[in-house]
Amino acid sequence: MHESLTQHADIPPAHHLQKVCIVGAGAIGSLLGARLAATGRVSVSALARGETLQALRQHGWRLQGDDGEFIGAPVQASDRAQDLGLQDVVIVAVKGPALTGLSASSQPLLGPDTLILPAMNGVPWWFCQGLQGFEAGLPSVDRSGAIAQRLPFSQLLGCVVHASGAVLEPGLVRHIKGRQLIIGEPSGGVSSRASALAQLLQFAGFDARVSDNVRRDIWFKLWGNLTMNPLSAVTGATVDRILADPLLRQFCSSAMDEVARVGAAIGCEIEQSPEDRHALTAQLGAFKTSMLQDVESGKPLELDAIVAAVCDIAQGVGVQTPHIDALFGISRLFARTKGLYPHE
Repeated sequence: MHESLTQHADIPPAHHLQKVCIVGAGAIGSLLGARLAATGRVSVSALARGETLQALRQHGWRLQGDDGEFIGAPVQASDRAQDLGLQDVVIVAVKGPALTGLSASSQPLLGPDTLILPAMNGVPWWFCQGLQGFEAGLPSVDRSGAIAQRLPFSQLLGCVVHASGAVLEPGLVRHIKGRQLIIGEPSGGVSSRASALAQLLQFAGFDARVSDNVRRDIWFKLWGNLTMNPLSAVTGATVDRILADPLLRQFCSSAMDEVARVGAAIGCEIEQSPEDRHALTAQLGAFKTSMLQDVESGKPLELDAIVAAVCDIAQGVGVQTPHIDALFGISRLFARTKGLYPHE
C-alpha cells in the first residue's frame, strides 16, 4: 500500500474571480466558455488558433444548448497568451498530446494566484504527486516533467467532466448531454477557492460540486472508459456492439478488475462491479466514444492519459495488468499505423 496524499500547505487564498481563459475551444472548452460568458459575471477569453480562432473573433461564443437554447456571447480570442494577460482562472480543455506545447505558450496567462483547472480526459500529469515511488511523475503523460514545472501543483484544481458535446463547425458547438462537473483539491480536502469556482460554474448552469477526494473521482471515471475508448477506436464499433460481444465484454471486465486493483493500491477504491458499469454504459445505446470520433476525424489518440498512465501506475505499485497491457499494445500499434500516435 502506498502512502496517501497529504494536504498541500501552499494553497493560495480564495479570491474574487473576474477573468477566465479557456485554453482549447473545442467541444468541452466552448461549452464551458459560452455558459460562463453568458452569466455576465466574468470576462471569458480564449486561447485558440486556426479556423476556430477566426470563428471566435467573427462570431464570439456560439453554443447550441442541450435544452434547445442558443447561447451567444462575446469573447476576446487570440493565439498569443500575452494578448489576453493574467487570468484568475485558466481552464485547460485540450487533448493530452497538445498539452506540453500549450503549457509553454500559456505562461503569460498565469500569475501566482491563478487557478488552473484541467478539464481533460484520463489521468492528469499531477495524479501521483505526493505518492511514494512516483517522485519522477508519470512518464507517459509528462515525459520530461515540463508540464509539472510550468503548471504548478499548488495552483491546480482537479476536475472530472461528465458532459459531452460536438463541434459542428469551427467555433460552433452543440451540447449533447450532461452538466456534471466535479472539482477538488489534488491533495484532498475542501477549500474556499474550489467552493468559489464551483459556485461560479453552478451559476453558469452546471451541476458542479466540490469533492474532498477528486483523485478517486478521476480514477472512477477512468475505470469506466479505459476499455471502451480504445476498443471502439480499434474496432470501429459503438459501445452497444462491444458490450453485446461476450468475449469483448469479459475482456472489458477483466481489464476493469485490474484498474480496480491498481486503484486500491493508491487509495482510489472502486466499489462497483464491472457488470454494474456495463449496465449503465448499455443505456447509452449506439454511442460513439470520443476516441472513435478522433479516429474518424484523423486526430491524435489520447492513449497515454487513458491507458498508458495506468500501466505506469501499475508498475509503480507492483500490480500485474496483462489485459490493460494487451489493450495498450494493440491500440498503440493500430494508432501508429494510422498516423495517430507517435513512433518511438
